[in-house]
Amino acid sequence: MVLLFGIVLTASSAPAVKKSAKTAKTAATGPAVLWRNPVDIGSRDLFYGPGGKGHAPHGSFTFVKEDLDGTQPKFVVADQDGVKWKVKLGLEVRSETVASRIAWAVGFYTNEDYFVKDLDVHGMPAKLMRGQKLLAADGSVHNVRLKREDKDDPKVGNWEWRHDAFSGTRELNGLKVVMALINNWDLKDENNAIYQEGDERIYMVSDLGASFGSAGRTWPREKAKDNLDSYDHSKFIRKLTADAVDFQVPARPRWVYLVNPKEYWRRVHLEYIGRGVPRADARWMGQLLARLSGRQIREAFRAGGYSPEEAEAFAKIVEQRITVLTDL
Repeated sequence: MVLLFGIVLTASSAPAVKKSAKTAKTAATGPAVLWRNPVDIGSRDLFYGPGGKGHAPHGSFTFVKEDLDGTQPKFVVADQDGVKWKVKLGLEVRSETVASRIAWAVGFYTNEDYFVKDLDVHGMPAKLMRGQKLLAADGSVHNVRLKREDKDDPKVGNWEWRHDAFSGTRELNGLKVVMALINNWDLKDENNAIYQEGDERIYMVSDLGASFGSAGRTWPREKAKDNLDSYDHSKFIRKLTADAVDFQVPARPRWVYLVNPKEYWRRVHLEYIGRGVPRADARWMGQLLARLSGRQIREAFRAGGYSPEEAEAFAKIVEQRITVLTDL
């Protein structure tokens, strides 16, 4: 369940969100909400994140089904209370856990993600279609991300960066700033979700896994996500004018991806998302981020399973980027 805080940003009179038959599930109703003022930002628990300690996964888990959506191996489990969790394996599990906490801390909606070091699952099939090599010999899995699946807040569709209900708003620009801060370059529309929560439509970036690595898709793929060296050496701001900021994220993919021209040009055409962000909006988001303490930022990385040394190194880069924003 996504959590609600502070003041609502609504767009009930904005243009309707464009949805395809493939992504739309049910008719979305009510005002659109992207961000709420995080009045309690200084006291937010970035170790447990938006779900808090009370929603953290616990007890025994039973295999339900494999999930073949997306590029990362995933499967669904149910806990002893009947709550379903989507288990993600592979490169994105640590970075996504941290990214969800950073975005949530400054008022954006995220899924309830938890990093779990060791997970035993009853009824695990002998072979998965994806991710088999990531299973231990006894069928257990290690270093995974669990996302809580809440049947009371169903996904009703996807939103598009170009055709959303918030174009030109400070809040959407702020979201772009956060994506640049964490180097989340995988900003295709399929990674944006709309959830129906009560009488509101909740907008979020629902896949944050391609974070804390390079500024764009690169080769080898291990450098693109959750890679300290890539994150440290990546450019944050591409261009600065008197009124606007061009962020490097999302950067165009490396030339080796021309082997798939359709995918390459699709990625190239995402560059506009990080361009032309008003300096005032970028500074505003930087000021919000600056209200996070060093301890909170390091707790977010600790929640993702990073060692104290790794957490310290990543957190210093985040803090340096926040200072760049507040100085705009």
